[in-house]
Amino acid sequence: MAADFTAHSPLTLPVLPLDDEVVLPGMVVPLDLSDTDVRAAVEAAQAAARPSGNKPKVLLVPRVDGTYAATGVLGTVEQVGRLSDGDPGALIRGVGRVRIGAGTTGPGAALWVEGAVVEETVPDPLPGAVTELAKEYKALATDWLKKRGAWQVVDRVQQIEGISQLADNSGYSPFLTTAQKIELLETTDPVARLKLATEQLRDHLAEQDVAESIAKDVQEGVDKQQREFLLRRQLDAVRKELRELNGQEGEDESDDYRARVEAADLPEKVREAALKEVEKLERASDQSPEGSWIRTWLDTVLELPWNERTEDAYDIQGAKATLDAEHAGLQDVKERITEYLAVRKRRAERGLGVVGGRRGGAVLALVGPPGVGKTSLGESVAHAMGRKFVRVALGGVRDEAEIRGHRRTYVGALPGRIVRAIKEAGSMNPVVLLDEIDKVGSDFRGDPAAALLEVLDPAQNHTFRDHYLEVELDLSDVVFLATANVLEAIPEALLDRMELVRLDGYTEDEKIVIARDHLVPRQLERAGLEAGEVTLDDSALRKLAGEYTREAGVRNLERSIARLLRKVAAQHELGDRELPFTVTDGELRGLIGRPHHVPESAQDPAERRTAVPGVATGLAVTGAGGDVLFVEASLADPETGAAGLTLTGQLGDVMKESAQIALSFLRSHGAELELPVADLKDRGVHIHFPAGAVPKDGPSAGITMTTALASLLSGRQVRTDVAMTGEVSLTGRVLPIGGVKQKLLAAHRAGITTVVIPKRNEADLDDVPAEILDKLEVHPVTDVRQVLELALSPAEVPVAATA
Repeated sequence: MAADFTAHSPLTLPVLPLDDEVVLPGMVVPLDLSDTDVRAAVEAAQAAARPSGNKPKVLLVPRVDGTYAATGVLGTVEQVGRLSDGDPGALIRGVGRVRIGAGTTGPGAALWVEGAVVEETVPDPLPGAVTELAKEYKALATDWLKKRGAWQVVDRVQQIEGISQLADNSGYSPFLTTAQKIELLETTDPVARLKLATEQLRDHLAEQDVAESIAKDVQEGVDKQQREFLLRRQLDAVRKELRELNGQEGEDESDDYRARVEAADLPEKVREAALKEVEKLERASDQSPEGSWIRTWLDTVLELPWNERTEDAYDIQGAKATLDAEHAGLQDVKERITEYLAVRKRRAERGLGVVGGRRGGAVLALVGPPGVGKTSLGESVAHAMGRKFVRVALGGVRDEAEIRGHRRTYVGALPGRIVRAIKEAGSMNPVVLLDEIDKVGSDFRGDPAAALLEVLDPAQNHTFRDHYLEVELDLSDVVFLATANVLEAIPEALLDRMELVRLDGYTEDEKIVIARDHLVPRQLERAGLEAGEVTLDDSALRKLAGEYTREAGVRNLERSIARLLRKVAAQHELGDRELPFTVTDGELRGLIGRPHHVPESAQDPAERRTAVPGVATGLAVTGAGGDVLFVEASLADPETGAAGLTLTGQLGDVMKESAQIALSFLRSHGAELELPVADLKDRGVHIHFPAGAVPKDGPSAGITMTTALASLLSGRQVRTDVAMTGEVSLTGRVLPIGGVKQKLLAAHRAGITTVVIPKRNEADLDDVPAEILDKLEVHPVTDVRQVLELALSPAEVPVAATA
């Protein structure tokens, strides 16, 4: 629908500018005459209307930022007087729209312009769409007025019949901006203007509904907090009265977990989790078992040293001196700890203490036989670094929850041993010794070794999550030292996460130093003796280490020293011994009996185990370190008909295959070696390893078995002072093996002077102490023929092969 607009003859009117304000036709507004422009326009209009006696007319024009609108409103000055505040004012009524033309001259100081009144034509009758639009506007306006409590205005709006008057009534709306009112003023089509006014009113009501909803939500939240605060105060008062009735007045402060959590120095995520548990505790009743579980959890969290760390002692020279003073030998692990401290010092000096959320911890695996000082070394490392020390015994642990903790759903749940170690240390960067990690088992309760993967992985342990705590614990600054006797018993995935340091045992000279500096003073104190009362000569210590004990470590040596000192102390108390007293090697037999380990070289030649052909001396590595192993071979009587190979001594599959290879090599190369291999066809071959109760396996006895069989067939004895280790191939090549250092230490302890090793193991001699190499004649070989030349004694007098 379109409206027809016609203009009257031009009018000449004084301009009354309205700054940031708009007046629409039909509105009655008071204006302040103290404004110069307003007063000038009103006075000019009065002067122009005085001769005719009509009401003064002015042109109300909106002015925004000094710019006049193109359309104004013809206004009549209804009354001039004073406003409610006492200032002079005029009451002006808007009559109709005026399209502004050119400026002109007139009386007074006002600005005069020419303009034409715009007439609006609305079709009659109104179309149905326009009627519905008018109803919608009235409904929206009524809704808005009711919310503001303007009930008298509601009736006036409902009585408006004209479309143009209804749209211009929006000029009274305080929520419209000046730009929106100017748009209504310049819209000359009544229907379009009503549609525009309806949209503006609808948008405002929608915004008002959203604002009211937000305000309601905020008010409800505030009311809930106030109500919760009031109820908590009432609950505290009730609990206080109950405690007073039960005579428990002093328990309120200790149970105030909320205050303790807020006062504690906790990480942000831990604090949030703790406060959630406090809220659960406050909602739980005193009789609920959940309350005691939550209290236990909160006590555990509050006792953990989340932000406590000890400062590392960066005195590298002092740390090295401490390690040397407390432990003799063990150069590899001492160098590794010194390197770790040196790197930490440099990182701290360059501000690299934390990189990627991880700190510079260390994970070392100390693998070696019993008694070499692995456990005591952990305490020395902590002492050298200035850190707290905690020992975690893992021997026999089969439950995964021992490492990761129990779920809190279980009665009596506790955190794992790692968390308890941190709690016991009171520091987030202690030295944690995981003792006997190779003794960890697995069953239906899980695999603890698998649970240790996250603990000992430097890429993961900065976010270690215990099942009981269920919050992240940073273990990246902890120094983990894991001890083990047998390397093969550690799962490969777990071993891959640790840096391996081998402790292969002590030389005899190192044992004497350890005994003199550490073991004897400790055992003197335990025996109630003073330092000068009993002295052990170096010769006595050497004999104790060499003949009374034969081990990689010093544990049995310490027991022998303790037994010796107890014997001297008892004799003194009985009056049979005067103190001070010096123990020499000649007095050991009278005090503690005969030696238990006599070297083969010290025995009578006729009594030695290698005194007959078919017996060779091998070297092996066991859980107790290196050891000497004898191999015996014999041929069965042809009349028995027991042909083939027989193996005894509880051997593994690898050693059985090595025996088969040794026998096959001699059969195929017997003529070359001048051996009567015809005996091997019809007679049974028996190879035996003494100590049959001890399981034996590994690829290092091949040349030993070959030598024993060659000795048996040739009738030549194996030299007593020769021991050997190495694997043999079908072509006679000597293949490399492991544990060279431990085997050479065992050979030295057993009185062996000549050792045969594979040529490809020659580089391993760098790890063997120089004093051992000086006393041993080591022959690296590549072929089994070289082994036989070195090991077999010359065949001066043929000796019949033993059946």
